[in-house]
Amino acid sequence: MHDQPLKILHSVFGYERFRAPQEEVIGTLMAGGDALVLMPTGGGKSLCFQIPAIARAGTGIVVSPLIALMQDQVAALTQAGVRAAFLNSTLDASQARAIEAQLLRGELDLLYVAPERLLLDRTLDLLAHTKLALFAIDEAHCVSQWGHDFRPEYMGLNVLHERFPDVPRIALTATADEPTRREIIARLKLEDARVFISSFDRPNIRYRINQSGNGPSARDQLLRFIRDEHANDAGIVYCLSRKRVDEIAAWLAAQGLAALPYHAGLGSEVRAANQSRFLNEEGVIIVATIAFGMGIDKPNVRFVAHLNLPKSVEAYYQETGRAGRDGLPADAWMIYGLQDVITLRQMLEASDSDDAHKRVERHKLDAMLGLCELSTCRRQALLTYFSETLPKPCGNCDTCLEPPEAWDATVPAQKALSCVHRTGQRFGVNYLIDVLLGKDDDRIKRFGHDRLTTSGIGKELGQQEWRGVFRQLISRGLLAVDLEGHGGLRLTDLSRPVLRGEAPLMLRRDAKPEKAKKTKTARAARRPFIQESDRRLWEALRARRLELARKQGVPPYVVFHDATLAEMVERRPQTLSDLAHISGVGERKLAAYGTDFIAIVLAHGASVGEAEAVGNAN
Repeated sequence: MHDQPLKILHSVFGYERFRAPQEEVIGTLMAGGDALVLMPTGGGKSLCFQIPAIARAGTGIVVSPLIALMQDQVAALTQAGVRAAFLNSTLDASQARAIEAQLLRGELDLLYVAPERLLLDRTLDLLAHTKLALFAIDEAHCVSQWGHDFRPEYMGLNVLHERFPDVPRIALTATADEPTRREIIARLKLEDARVFISSFDRPNIRYRINQSGNGPSARDQLLRFIRDEHANDAGIVYCLSRKRVDEIAAWLAAQGLAALPYHAGLGSEVRAANQSRFLNEEGVIIVATIAFGMGIDKPNVRFVAHLNLPKSVEAYYQETGRAGRDGLPADAWMIYGLQDVITLRQMLEASDSDDAHKRVERHKLDAMLGLCELSTCRRQALLTYFSETLPKPCGNCDTCLEPPEAWDATVPAQKALSCVHRTGQRFGVNYLIDVLLGKDDDRIKRFGHDRLTTSGIGKELGQQEWRGVFRQLISRGLLAVDLEGHGGLRLTDLSRPVLRGEAPLMLRRDAKPEKAKKTKTARAARRPFIQESDRRLWEALRARRLELARKQGVPPYVVFHDATLAEMVERRPQTLSDLAHISGVGERKLAAYGTDFIAIVLAHGASVGEAEAVGNAN
């Protein structure tokens, strides 16, 4: 029994060895214990419950919050020869009854169920008459009331411990700070569970955060980023509002990109069709609100872009984590500005949440702003938020590759704060900047603010530089957004030491957006995972994969991941035995696809490196 999980890893999933701590997690479940697993997206969480569900007697029940995730994982498992199914609203009554009958006969290794369906008395009674291997609660952070993906139905999942005390349970998530971990343990009754925390680091993702300002618009910068660095790649672009999603998707499509919108305001058929194209086609870009993404298993998303500021570090980590699940290089690119800061502050204060909830949300937003405004390594700060230490700067984020300049902004900050005070703490940023620049404006004259001592004292900075000052003063909590004052700014207690000259203030100098040439961050050398000399073989393998996927009605990555194809290109397997040692090629896939893919490799001959080696030998 001890070596059974390793055999399943080899024969079913096609991997040579476990990653830490997969083997320990699986051993815990095999022994009948409970586990809480925190592992980054792409870290191999699913194997932690899929393998023991196959190895143990009975059926593993997987609680999954989204239909797309269930269908995706079941399709991938079926390809690998695993007996898997799902119960959800896409099935008609006869199909559901057939799967229930399979469950009762013990013919399924894994069954995926939504939490709402699981908690029905009928489903719980069905499970009571079934031999159960384990319960897996995926996306377990959904149980947190103060989390970014709260699902009320998750609150009832403690019934599994009450009704089935002898069935091992595993809760899994890629995103949970310490308070959320405690909440998961308490609400799911996992006090006796072993806790496994992997590194949250995703070293293959390059983090890049830019400030919007003078120069190209946010959408123009996005377009240049996609064309220069991700032509024909799949990606996700997040926007704050549905209107913005529709505008950006239409504009990108007009520029010749395969861009599709996704948000809750679209009809369910349109959402389903757009999601299907994203999953099943190559090079499709989804422009979406945060309604899109959780449960999307597409491994070859090469970039995630944000055109607005996320509400929390957890949300940012979760959303950017959808890039590069296959471990190959990917980008997390974001552009944000002063208006994002103001809008999110207003939305937070206008919400119906109680004071305690608002305090938590303010803390989360402040942490997100801090991540954006810092001048040191972003990855170190991101991991610190999740209580993890990165000993040295990562070298793969914008602040490492292009360290930003800090400047003594004490005097400009005093001028800005004084202007807020002298104009009555009720005006917005644009008006305050006009006063500081001494603009000849009828409104300023009507209020008599042209006669203030702060009128015209800020001409040493331009309008965009002042917007950067105000953005950072708000981010650092020296200024607050007055909800009732329609975005007017007011002083906070933190502003007093700066106003009195008791504390210097160093701010980050915003970089000016470049109009044409690539930044050092964009130019920084990355070893491409496919060399130009191997491009024809790579495209031939991808074309065959797409053909096979379309015949079966599954996404291409369900046949083979990009990482598996890339290894085929690198290693050039000549026989089925060679192919069997490629990561991601299990026995079922070897039998189904091996001959096809070996033929393609042989048709393209030896790699350039091998050919050179042969030539040198001769």
